Amino acid sequence: MDFVNLLVVSRISEESKRQIEAVSPRIKLWDTSHLWSAPTKVRDEHQKEDFSSKEFDALLAQAEVIYGFRPPQNVIARAPKLKWIQGMLAGVDYFLDKEIVRSPVIVTNTSGIHATPVSEAALEMMLMLAKHAPVFFQQKQQRKWQRFLPELLHSKTAGIVGLGNIGKEVARLSKAFGMRVLATRRSVRRAGQARNVDKLLPKEDLPELLSESDFVVLTLPFTTETNKMIGERELKTMKPTAFLINVGRGETVDEEALIRALEERWIAGAGLDTYVTEPLPESSKLWELPNVFISPHVSGMLKNYDIVANQLFCENLRRYLNGKKLLNVVNKKRGY
Repeated sequence: MDFVNLLVVSRISEESKRQIEAVSPRIKLWDTSHLWSAPTKVRDEHQKEDFSSKEFDALLAQAEVIYGFRPPQNVIARAPKLKWIQGMLAGVDYFLDKEIVRSPVIVTNTSGIHATPVSEAALEMMLMLAKHAPVFFQQKQQRKWQRFLPELLHSKTAGIVGLGNIGKEVARLSKAFGMRVLATRRSVRRAGQARNVDKLLPKEDLPELLSESDFVVLTLPFTTETNKMIGERELKTMKPTAFLINVGRGETVDEEALIRALEERWIAGAGLDTYVTEPLPESSKLWELPNVFISPHVSGMLKNYDIVANQLFCENLRRYLNGKKLLNVVNKKRGY
C-alpha cells in the first residue's frame, strides 16, 4: 500500500484528526503542532514565525501533503516530496513566496466557508454606520443624550468591489434590505447584470461604482493588482455621504489616505475589519476617529471553524487520493 504522508502544522482537535485518518487507510498523519503551530496572518509576538528541529525537519522532508494555517518557511527546499498545501484560511497571500509560486505544488484554500459570517459582518457595519451606533456607544460612556437622524439602508446603493463568494452573499443580503446593488468583477469584460446585482461592471469601471454607491464594500483578496487599490483618488471619487466597508484585506486600502479622508470628511465614515498591520497598532489614528467602526479581523470566524475547515479538507483529501480535481485550487500567480 502506498502511504500518503500528511503533515499537520496547526492545532486541530482529536476528532478532526480521526476524521482525516478515516478518509483512507493510506493516510499517514503526523501532527507536529505540539512542536510548532503555524501562525495565522494575524501576528502574535509570542508566536514563532518558523521552527526547525531534527524531528520536525525529518518529518517535513517526507511530507506529501501539508495542512495548516501556513507551511514552514522555505518549504519547497525543505520538503522535496511535497505535492499539495491545504491552507486553513481563504487568504494565502501571506505565505505564497516565489518558490511556492514557481513550483508544481498545488495550493488550496478554504474559500466559500466564510461567505455567511463575513457578509453578515459587512451588513452589521452598514447598519451600525447608517444608524450612528458608534456615536451612540460614545454617548453612553459620556451619559450624553443627543439625537441623530438615522439613515435607511432601503433604497440606498451598495457597491461591492469583488463579486466572489463573499461578494455574492453581501449582494443577496443587501437586496433583502431593498438596496440597489452595483458590483465589479475582475473577469467581467462589459457591463451587465448578475443574480442580486443590478449592474455588474468590469474593474475598469470602478469609478462609476464609487461615485454612485452609498456603501462601498471591499471583499478583495490581497494581490499585487489590489495593493492600495483604494487610495486618495478613489476615496475622493466617493460621495461625501458614503461609507467604506472593508471585510477583505487591509492592504487593498491606502490607510494614510483613508485617515485623511475620514478626518477631512471626504467620506462619511468607515467600517473596518482588516488592516495593513495586525493587530492594529495603538498609535493608529483610526482608533481615535468617531466616524470609524473597528473590529479585530473576526468577520470570518466561526465557533466551529476548525470543524468546517476540516470537512472541506477531508473532501479534498478524498479527491486527491482518487485523482480528482481539488476544490478551491489557488491561482498562484494571481494570489487567490
